[in-house]
Amino acid sequence: MKPFSSLSDIRIHLKSGELTCLSLVEYYLEKIENSKTNSFIEVYKEDAIKRAKEIDAKIKTSTEKKLAGLIIGVKDNISVKNKPLTASSKILKNFHSIYNSTAVKRLLNEDAIVIGRLNCDEFAMGSSNENSCYGPTFNPHDVSKVPGGSSGGSAAAVAEDLCLASLGSDTGGSIRQPASFCGVIGLKPTYGRVSRHGLIAYGSSFDQIGPITKSIEDSALIMEVISGKDDFDSTCSFENVPSYSKSLSLDSKQLRIAVPKEYLDADGLDDEIKSCFIDKLNKLKSLGHVIEKVSFPYVKSLVPAYYVLTTAEASSNLARFDGAHYGFRSNEAIDIDSTYVKSRSEGFGLEVKRRIMLGTFVLSAGYYDAYYTKALKVRRIIKDTTQEIFKTFDLIMLPTTPSTAFGLNEIKDPIKMYLQDIFTVQANIAGIPAISIPKGNHTNNMPFGIQLMADLFEEEKLLACASYMMNELN
Repeated sequence: MKPFSSLSDIRIHLKSGELTCLSLVEYYLEKIENSKTNSFIEVYKEDAIKRAKEIDAKIKTSTEKKLAGLIIGVKDNISVKNKPLTASSKILKNFHSIYNSTAVKRLLNEDAIVIGRLNCDEFAMGSSNENSCYGPTFNPHDVSKVPGGSSGGSAAAVAEDLCLASLGSDTGGSIRQPASFCGVIGLKPTYGRVSRHGLIAYGSSFDQIGPITKSIEDSALIMEVISGKDDFDSTCSFENVPSYSKSLSLDSKQLRIAVPKEYLDADGLDDEIKSCFIDKLNKLKSLGHVIEKVSFPYVKSLVPAYYVLTTAEASSNLARFDGAHYGFRSNEAIDIDSTYVKSRSEGFGLEVKRRIMLGTFVLSAGYYDAYYTKALKVRRIIKDTTQEIFKTFDLIMLPTTPSTAFGLNEIKDPIKMYLQDIFTVQANIAGIPAISIPKGNHTNNMPFGIQLMADLFEEEKLLACASYMMNELN
C-alpha cells in the first residue's frame, strides 16, 4: 500500500471500495511494528481493528462522519478512556485514564480511529524527546538525531508514516519545533481555542493541544472538529469555530508580512536556514506581497520570562503527583513524609525535578516579586507589542527553529536546550496561533520549517496563508 498524504486521498479510495479502514489500520500496524524510532509506546491494536470494522460498515451505508479513515496517534499526556496515561513519567506508572479528553472525544465522535499513544518528553518538559521514561524517540530522517520535543513521538510518527496525523501539545513550541525537525506540519492554536480538558497540565496558561499532519487540509479539518467551547474547561473560548477546511483560499491577493529583524540577527541561527528564509521572503515579494522588517526588541527576554512563568505553574501543577493518591510509590517509604519525598525523588526525572525546583524558587516569598511578578509584566509587554504588529500586518513570519535536528545527547547544558525554544515561545506568551510548515532540506539532509503567526483566533487566515505558501514557496 502506498503512503497517503491526506485524508481526502484516503476518502476517495474508501468510497471507491479500493480501500477499507481495516486494511488501512493493518497497514499502519505493520509499519509501527517495523519502526525504529520508538514513537509509539503503546498500540491499541484490538480496539483499532474493531473500530475500523465498525466504520467500514458505516461507509457501506453512507452514514460515516467527516473523519472516517483518519488514523491518528495521541501524545501520552492526552487522556484516552481506559488506557494508560503516564506523560512518559515513572511517577504515573500503571495509571489509567477513566475518561476521554475533549479533543479525543470529538475526534472519535467524527469516526477517527486512535491507533495508540505516543512518546514525549516527561510531562512535556523538553525540546528533544530524550526526557522520557520509555527512552528517547529518534528522528525518522536520521536515527542519530533527535525528533525535537516535547511532542517528538507525535511528529516522528507522522513523518515516518506510522499514522496519518497525531495530536500533540504546545507549551513553548512543543508541536512546532518537532514538526520542523521532522519535516511535517505542526499547528499551535490560539490559547483557549481547543479545550485542555484531559490534558495533563504543565503550564496551564500556556498549554494548547494541536494537530501534526502531512497536509494543511488535514490540519484544518482536525481543528474544526476539536475546537470550540467546552463546559469542562473554563478557559476555553466561546468564539465561533469557522469551517477551516472550506476556507483555505486567500481572501486578499496581497499579504502584509512582518519579519522581526531581531530574530534574523539572533545568535545560533544557522546560515543556511537564514539564507533559505530570505529567499522565501524575496519570492513572496516577487508575487506582490508586502514584506517589512519590524522591531521586536524583546527576543532576549522571551526565554527567561517563559521559563520563570512555566516552571512556576509546573511546580504547582505537579504537586498532585505525591505517591499517595495514584501512580508510583516508593518501596522505601515508611511514613507520610518519606512517601512524598522518596516517591517524588524516584518517580520524577532529572529535568522535571529541575523545573519544579526552579518554579518553587521563583514563587518563594523572598523572590516572588523579583522573578515571578517581573515575568508577568514582561509577558504583558510581549503580548501588547505583538498585538501592535497585527494592527498593521496579517502575519509574522520567521524560521521555526535556529537549526536542524541536533544529535542525541549532543546538548548537555540545560540553558542551551532551553534556547531551542527561542523562535517559538513568543506565540505561547502572547497566546496567538502559529504554524510550522516544511520549507526546505539542509545540505545535511535534515528538514527545517518556516513559522507563521497570526492574531488571536485567526486560525482561518493562518491556515489559508500556510496553504498558499506550501504551494507557492516550493
